[in-house]
Amino acid sequence: MAKLSLDRILQSQGVGTRKWCRQLIDDGEVSIDRVVITDHRASFETEGLSFTLFEEIWLYREHVYIALNKPVDIECSRKPSHRPGVMTLLPEEFGWRDVQAIGRLDHDTTGLLLLTDDGAFNHAISSPKRHVPKLYLATTAEPVTQALIADLMAGVKLHDEPEVLAASFCRQVTEHQLEIILEQGKYHQVKRMLAAAGNHCAALQRVAIGELSIASLGLAEGEWCYLGAEQLTLLR
Repeated sequence: MAKLSLDRILQSQGVGTRKWCRQLIDDGEVSIDRVVITDHRASFETEGLSFTLFEEIWLYREHVYIALNKPVDIECSRKPSHRPGVMTLLPEEFGWRDVQAIGRLDHDTTGLLLLTDDGAFNHAISSPKRHVPKLYLATTAEPVTQALIADLMAGVKLHDEPEVLAASFCRQVTEHQLEIILEQGKYHQVKRMLAAAGNHCAALQRVAIGELSIASLGLAEGEWCYLGAEQLTLLR
């Protein structure tokens, strides 16, 4: 943590542009420890810092780590083309902080989505070289068979992929549902693997990343939460 001027602190937390942050401070809209601060150049240690803006308490966070239970028909792109973007589900300050989705879920895929403004963390979780397992619950058009499970575990060849791709875990849940764990993170991988194995994906939900599950977070569809240090450990 560092010692920063108050205008830089506000800007870093997604309040707005530095000019706007200075104006808020100069207008007496910001207080720390119940003391109104009107000098935007005043500096403060950021560790453990909180400030009040428009009667709302903000806790300083060097980076934000967010879990979202993504609903259907939401695009993960920052510039969505046909449907609402994922940032519409989050507070405006996350946009100012340049929060990005870690990987993407298709518009018709639901479940656990991680977002952050920490580029190094984003790379560590999304890079296929890190082999972070992701658990999906897939609903299939045709009944699940043991032959399908065997094919997915043995590996299937996808178009434009140099090597076969295999699930690290797969089991039948119901007649038309299976759980599958992947580590590669290829484009539309679950859907393409099911199609290559002779079935079709009718619905898809990401249930967990690493050891962090959507169930453990207790998030309803469309809800989000900050991730703490213990939860982040479950992702590594």
